[in-house]
Formats: sequence, structure tokens, C-alpha cells
Amino acid sequence: MRIKSLIVLITIFFIHVTALAEGGRVGKIVLDAGHGGDKPGAIGHFSQEKDIALAVTLQVGELMKKNMKDRQVIYTRTTDIDVPLAERHEIANRAKADLFVSIHVNSTPGTRTKIRSGSRTVKRKGKSVKVPNYIYKYDKTTEANGTETYVLGLSRNNQKVESIGEYSDNLTGEKEGLMDESDPMTAIIIAQYSQAFLASSVDLGARIQGQFAKQGRLDRGVKQISVEVLAGCVMPGVLIEIGFINNVEEEKYMNSPQGQTEIAHAIYNGILEYIKAVEG
Repeated sequence: MRIKSLIVLITIFFIHVTALAEGGRVGKIVLDAGHGGDKPGAIGHFSQEKDIALAVTLQVGELMKKNMKDRQVIYTRTTDIDVPLAERHEIANRAKADLFVSIHVNSTPGTRTKIRSGSRTVKRKGKSVKVPNYIYKYDKTTEANGTETYVLGLSRNNQKVESIGEYSDNLTGEKEGLMDESDPMTAIIIAQYSQAFLASSVDLGARIQGQFAKQGRLDRGVKQISVEVLAGCVMPGVLIEIGFINNVEEEKYMNSPQGQTEIAHAIYNGILEYIKAVEG
């Protein structure tokens, strides 16, 4: 069954590549707000990833509808619902979309500090002795900041799990979004994607990152990751991390009307710049 699914996916890849070569026009753009419903994603001091991602995604869509009237905007979700990862890229594939843009919020693991808290009495060799008592203090706050964009690649899964809170805080639910690097089928899928769409995805990501940099945000670059939501897309695609929710200042910024507007404009302008380059 898995082999059959792979054959179908590869076939769709080549059909889509042929269509792009013949047309060269970006007519349909899928906007994917990360997480939703009972999957909040990364959690900050007072907000959740799913809500920020949705608010920004809807703003990007409104900018496109207003200024790109000849393009079709397709959402994977417009409300607070959980859309399975496979369904997200299937929405894009069924629509024969030309771009897939997934919007997320970053996080880092918290720090754990060992603190002495008085002492306690224990029995050792029949005698009562006092030993130090310790507690652990957990702090989710980080100084990490800025934006980064991911494209599909067979690398850095472990880095993602270790460094990004939306995975490390809830591995059971979120690790399903990462592909198994030991699975030969994963390598085949990514090889096909790399031949067809990697360069375009990197180009799109770089243009979006460039727009963030113009706004004064720290540009953390375009990176590769083996992530499910991009792997199933038969079109160029990026996953944007728009800021760190456990950075106090960035969380405030991403929840503010000004911050969300600026983020949406950066993504929109990056996509627009990409489209102009592709279509000449």
C-alpha cells in the first residue's frame, strides 16, 4: 500500500512539474495556519501558537484578495479547528495549487535550574543525618528571537525536536509531524521534491526572510527539515516561523495589531516578490 501511494505521489509530482513548465504562472496559493483545535502548538506566557498563526494567516489572505484579484487564495483552516497534517497538503494537491505557505510560531525548550531548598533528614547506617534538599525551577523564557523559514529536506529532525517548543513540549502529539529519516520512502519522496521544487521553495523562503529583515527583524535564514506537512505537497512550499512565543517581547509583538500587520505584510510582500520573479 505504501509503495502504491509513493508511485501515485511521484506521478503527481511529474504531472505538476510539467504543468508549471508549460504555464509558469502562480495562480493558486494555499495558506496554512499551523495547529488548531486541541493542538495549540507552542505555548507562551499568555497566548498560544494556533491563535497567532491563524490571525496572521487570515491577514495575509486578505492582503492577497485585495491586491491579487487574479489569484486564488485557499485556506487549510479559517477557524480554531484541528486539520490533520495529511489533509493540509491534500487540500493543496486537490486544488492543484502553485504555492503552499504554512505559518507557525517558534519556541525553545525552557531551562531547568537546580536550587537548594533547605535540608531533610535521612537514615544512613542507622543514624539520622541531614542532607541538602533541592527543587527544580523551570523557566520557559528565552532570549532567542527573529524569524526563520523551513523547506523540505532530509535533515535536522533532531535539531527541530530539541530546539523548538512546539515539538519538545508535546512530543507525543507533535512528533508525528516529523518524517522518519530511516525510512527509505522518506528519502525517495524528498529526492523527488528536491528535483522539482526545492530551489523554488528556497527562493520563496529567502524572499520572505528578506522582507522580515527589512522590517528590522533578525533573519535566522532558510533551513531544511523533513516535515510531513511539506513532504506531501506537490508544489513549492515553505513553513515560516514568525517569532518566538516564549520570548516576552516577541510574544507581545506577535499578539499586537501592529505586529500581526507587519508580519502579514512581510509574508505577503515576499510572496509577491517571488511571483514577479517567476512570471517575469
